[in-house]
Amino acid sequence: MKAIWNGAIGFGLVNIPVKIYSATETSKLDLDMLDKSDFSNIKFKRVNEKTGKEVKWENIVKAYLMEDKYIVLEDKDYEAASPEKTKILSIEHFVKETEVDSVYFETPYFLEPQKNGENAYRLLIKALQETKMVGIGTFVLRESEAIGMIRPYNDEILVLNRLRFNQEIRDYKDLKIPAKKAPKPAELKMAKSLIQQLSETFDPSVYKDTYSEALMKIIKQKAKGKNIKAQKAEPAKEGKVIDLMAQLKASLQKPNSKTASEWL
Repeated sequence: MKAIWNGAIGFGLVNIPVKIYSATETSKLDLDMLDKSDFSNIKFKRVNEKTGKEVKWENIVKAYLMEDKYIVLEDKDYEAASPEKTKILSIEHFVKETEVDSVYFETPYFLEPQKNGENAYRLLIKALQETKMVGIGTFVLRESEAIGMIRPYNDEILVLNRLRFNQEIRDYKDLKIPAKKAPKPAELKMAKSLIQQLSETFDPSVYKDTYSEALMKIIKQKAKGKNIKAQKAEPAKEGKVIDLMAQLKASLQKPNSKTASEWL
């Protein structure tokens, strides 16, 4: 793996030199875009809008448009904006992880301790585990400021979760949210029973990207010249009054690891 950030975690007067690595990779199929007429590969080019000529990467700069004039930014300008945050993720607060709503979660990264930072790294893992807290701070990653949440992933490694800023969360007030109304006691009891019936310890290995697997099977079948018969899913029906009690009862009667009568 290639490190995408090289700096340090700071909490109090303690600095832990670390490298940041992406913790995830896509499970989606790598599909190419082709010209329908002859299956030629589609290439994207960086073209100068005035000359129509392709521009090499080394000749591309980033700039901000201000009063009809572009202000070009260089690498030193990004560092000058906040020199410390480009190299140090300073933990400003420790909070309970349950206090951080999942809507703020963005991207996870692995943190690897560098030379002479191993002891402090292990200390932070143990301290966070025993206090059941996570560290929150800001830093600069790829030319933009980010909130980072540091927590133990297990007994061996720290994970940095990039968080969204509060202003990045859209206001949902324009959506048609149903008015607050207490559910019927019998329906609520049934719903809670269904939740209990389907409850178990979370195991992420249970969930697989089955869509990509199914798509690959179709690709292999088409490679052999077989015709694919698509089965269309029934579209969701709107405007129909739902009999919640009937649906809940039917759900509870489905075979499962726990019987419905166990929870009623």
